[in-house]
Amino acid sequence: MLAKADPSQKLYTRMRLWETLDQYVVEPSDGSSGSCLAISRLDGTMTLLDEIPNSGGRTPKIQTIFGVVGILKLLAGSYLFVITERDCAGSYLGHPIFKVSKLKVFPCDYSLKNSPEEQKKMESEFSAMLKVAEKTPGLYFSYDVNITLSAQRLNDLGDESRLLPLWRQAEPRFVWNNFMLEVLIDNKLDQYMLPVIQGSFQNFQSAIGKDTIDVTLIARRCTRRTGTRMWRRGADSDGYVANFVESEQIVHLNGYTASFVQVRGSMPFLWEQIVDLTYKPKFEIVKPEEAPRVVERHFLDLRKKYGNVLAVDLVNKHGGEGRLSEKFASAVQNILSDDVRYVHFDFHRICGHIHFERLSILYDQIEDFLVKNRYYLLNDKGEKVEAQIGIVRTNCIDCLDRTNVTQSMIGRKMLELQLQRLGVFDANQTISSYPNFDDCFKILWATQGDDISIQYSGTPALKGDFVRYGKRTSQGILKDGWNALMRYYLNNFVDGTKQDAIDLLQGHYIVSVSRDMAPKRPTGKVEAIASFRVALVLIAMGFFFTMMSLKRAPYDHS
Repeated sequence: MLAKADPSQKLYTRMRLWETLDQYVVEPSDGSSGSCLAISRLDGTMTLLDEIPNSGGRTPKIQTIFGVVGILKLLAGSYLFVITERDCAGSYLGHPIFKVSKLKVFPCDYSLKNSPEEQKKMESEFSAMLKVAEKTPGLYFSYDVNITLSAQRLNDLGDESRLLPLWRQAEPRFVWNNFMLEVLIDNKLDQYMLPVIQGSFQNFQSAIGKDTIDVTLIARRCTRRTGTRMWRRGADSDGYVANFVESEQIVHLNGYTASFVQVRGSMPFLWEQIVDLTYKPKFEIVKPEEAPRVVERHFLDLRKKYGNVLAVDLVNKHGGEGRLSEKFASAVQNILSDDVRYVHFDFHRICGHIHFERLSILYDQIEDFLVKNRYYLLNDKGEKVEAQIGIVRTNCIDCLDRTNVTQSMIGRKMLELQLQRLGVFDANQTISSYPNFDDCFKILWATQGDDISIQYSGTPALKGDFVRYGKRTSQGILKDGWNALMRYYLNNFVDGTKQDAIDLLQGHYIVSVSRDMAPKRPTGKVEAIASFRVALVLIAMGFFFTMMSLKRAPYDHS
């Protein structure tokens, strides 16, 4: 019966979810003539129906949904993920992009009633994690265009690939629900299979003279080593790194389209920070002898996907960060070539806490790479004029705060080059020559920085006031102090459970009766009081040091 699904049909954009006593039925309600999808509440099995079944005299619950995200199988039950609310975030290459504003999980776990008590207990622990999953921030999707691919890669798709369903065109490492789609893939339910990314999507339009410029910034988080700050650091043995994000800046102007891609990601060897209630746990390099091999794998993958690579390392040269930087620099020596370059820029020593304009020193070091490796450009006839043949890979420790400030600077410089080429700017003009455009551009990057930071650390980005306003502010320094303390609290008392939920959703942990990954969370009053007291003391200390920073700030400007 499932063979009715027709791969050539478009994704359903609006559906009704009928909740009956023994099944959920998803009915297309966007004018499509497709079959309804019935999911058993006993075991999650699926069938296609020509019409809504009789509810046996009971009045079913009915609600509108906007996408089926997937199904997750646990020990005894299956769980259906659907989008119940969405917001239009803008458009990508002329197609609407939506943000998931509400994700809901529906259990198909009636069979659990006959399961052993131990299995019921484990299932309860696992299903509790799905409540965490419902609050996943920064999920985006499109019914019409493959948002997992950059404009350049999308343009390079062959005609046959363009005719495939979106999930088959998609780049798997950027599909947040890749694992949850597997059951739907097995049942050939192409019209229901909606690829979702986690990241950020921002855009604005601004007029410069007679020209209207449309600028979009899209971030795609990789799922290969996804997780939370402290709990996911460094790389795995295959070279996949924590907090790997591809950011694409796109400009549309007078029929022309220009795109520039850059990436961020943790230092690509095995290292970690074990959460131990200290404010800044020690950095530990794991299997240091493996570092050259893991670094080589990581850069080989980058070269295959993006071409030439320039690695910009922003960490300190001293202390624990210095040890990591030294290991990165030494491990990358074996692969340095015309295709792979490494640049160290001690961000904190050179820029301090407020002099971020000194990033111009870094730009002078990397300008030749940026000019040589270019950007993607389509002319007003839709013809490819230029291709981006290399990537800048930026990292600090978290790949959040210093990284976002630096990437926004690089994005600004590349946009200026593009606008000069397209005749909007002359050789002496910059984005800052146009205050309204400048403000919009700053907000674009500051918002992306906050989005990525919230997904990895639980708080907005630090140093965001510089990206947003072009200068450090007293309010920004105070906000950074608070966010740093919140990160401490979340890392120690919240993110462990969140990490378990992420691993469950991404298929990094496969549930089986013989294994129990249920988190051992504090349940007694003593642990709860201890956690609160530690957090309270640190908040008080944080405000003290923040106020000290505010007092010093005027002298730092001299």
